[in-house]
Amino acid sequence: MEFEQLIEQRRSVRSYKDEPIERELVETILKEAQSAPSWKNSQTARVYAVIEKEKLEKVRSTLPSFNQKSSAGACLLVTTFVRKVSGHTQSVPDNEGGDLWGAYDLGLHDAYLILSAKNHGLDTLIMGLRDSEQLRDILAISEDEEIMSVIALGHGEGQPAFKNRKALEEVAVID
Repeated sequence: MEFEQLIEQRRSVRSYKDEPIERELVETILKEAQSAPSWKNSQTARVYAVIEKEKLEKVRSTLPSFNQKSSAGACLLVTTFVRKVSGHTQSVPDNEGGDLWGAYDLGLHDAYLILSAKNHGLDTLIMGLRDSEQLRDILAISEDEEIMSVIALGHGEGQPAFKNRKALEEVAVID
């Protein structure tokens, strides 16, 4: 798919067919997401891919009811970053951003992930509301990792309309 088409077609999808995603396809998407740039190539993004039905329901229960409904039928990817690596030298912040660089790098990673998913014919929904402590327990996520999002990944039903964007002049300065 052409890059412009990929960007135009990628949407936050809130309805999924109850069709499992093959492990190999999830692995391909995750490998492609690893190509994202990161601070000094630190690669601190981590993904906990949940495709098994019983565990999926446990993870889905950590979401608010509206996101449980929106992600039904999809597998779930919990994304985290390792703290005190990006933006740090020997666990000491290199600038005022500190661990924000880990979040920045994870955002880049997740952008690659959702674009890769769309390129492979799958849809996504990034969800930030979740019970991180329950997720940490269910998925045995280390205390060294910051849990950021849960991403639904699946075969979407329907194509949401494109939502208008602000005028470029409102968000960018070009001198």
